[in-house]
Order: sequence, then C-alpha cells, then structure tokens
Amino acid sequence: MTPSALTAEDDNLAVTRIVARAEERYQSRVRRLIAETDRMFAWLMLGQWMFAILLALALSPYGWSGKTSGGNLNLPLAVFGGALLTSLPAYLGFFHPAAPMTRYVIAAAQMLWSALLIHLSGGRIETHFHVFGSLAFLAFYRDWRVLLTATLVVATEHFLRGALWPESVYGIVNPEWWRFLEHAFWVLFCDAFLILSCQRGLKSIRELVEHGAQMEALAQTAWSEAAALSSPGTRTA
Repeated sequence: MTPSALTAEDDNLAVTRIVARAEERYQSRVRRLIAETDRMFAWLMLGQWMFAILLALALSPYGWSGKTSGGNLNLPLAVFGGALLTSLPAYLGFFHPAAPMTRYVIAAAQMLWSALLIHLSGGRIETHFHVFGSLAFLAFYRDWRVLLTATLVVATEHFLRGALWPESVYGIVNPEWWRFLEHAFWVLFCDAFLILSCQRGLKSIRELVEHGAQMEALAQTAWSEAAALSSPGTRTA
C-alpha cells in the first residue's frame, strides 16, 4: 500500500473517531440536561403542592365568594388532588431521571397543575399565566415533543372543563363557546417560539461538542507527530 493511500486511510479513521467522539459527548450532555430538568420539576411539583394548599386556605374562599359551586371543596382538592398530581412525576424525576417516560409524565402533570391552580383561584385570568410559565420551564428539556404533550393536555383539559364547569376555568358561568380556542391559539403561539429556541439550543450543544472533539483530535495528532519526531529512529546523526 502506498504512503498516500495510508495517509488517506488514516485521515478517514481520524474523521470517524472525531464524529463518534462528538456524538457520544452530545448524547451525554443532552442526557445530563434532561436529568437535571427532571429533578428540577420533581422539586417544583412538591413546591406547587404546598402552594396549592396555601392558595386553598388563603385565596380560594375569596376567589369563590358568592359563586354557586365548589369553594368549600377546594382544601381537600388541593391536599388530595395535589398529592395525586405530585406523586408520580416527583417519583420519576428523583428516581428515574432522563427516562423518556419521565419528561412526558411531568409535562402532562405540569399542565394539570395549571388547571388545578386556575380552579383554586376561581378562574382568575392572572392564574392562566401559569400555563405559559410552565411551557417556558418545559422548554428546558430542548424537546419539542414535551411541548406538544403539554399543549395537547392543556387544550383538552380547557375544552372539557370549559364545557362541563366553565366557572372553574374562566371565572364566569356563561363564557363564549370559542373561549378555549383563543387560549389554545396563544399557547400555540408561545410553542412556536419555544420550539425554535429548543432547536437552536440543541444545535449550539452539538456545535460545542464537535468543536471540542476537533480540538482534542488536533492536539492528539500534534502530540503524536512530536513524539514521532523525537523518537530515536528519526534523529539524525
């Protein structure tokens, strides 16, 4: 085999190693990011549970004051409903971080937390901002499928609860039938930019690890060449 052929083969092998090293580091960094976000949401679930109980004690009696349904049931709902929403995602976040099921369960539970908090506040429009804050937090996963899961859950929940108990969602007994479509539109509007941000974030991570792999390969090549030049067989008399 000629020296030029050996050089080409070595170059191809070096490129293959760089690509493999970069992909391994990319996957490792993404898994670490997801695991950290899982644990963050596990703590958030516990915090929301405590907050829901305080909300049921402090705000719900006033938020539901004068309304025809639901106010006196809010404390048990916050305690037991909150426990139901918290238990599984918190368990998965602490003990099964980075598993695919974990982040989808967390996405669904987080949207249901928005629904519970909206109900506890008597359908206050300000509490609906919890939905958008939750979507921003879920974007930490850098996974558009998580945002899609959350969007489907919150849209379905708003539609069903708006049809069966509109006062719990909008704070009024007879909202317009298309109100849930308006809310869904703004959620999708938010999703569009968050998904774009997720894709750019993943691209930045990949570019970073590829650059690091290339620098490491160059350094290793330079070290090998220096070692070859300094070996006894290559020294001149």
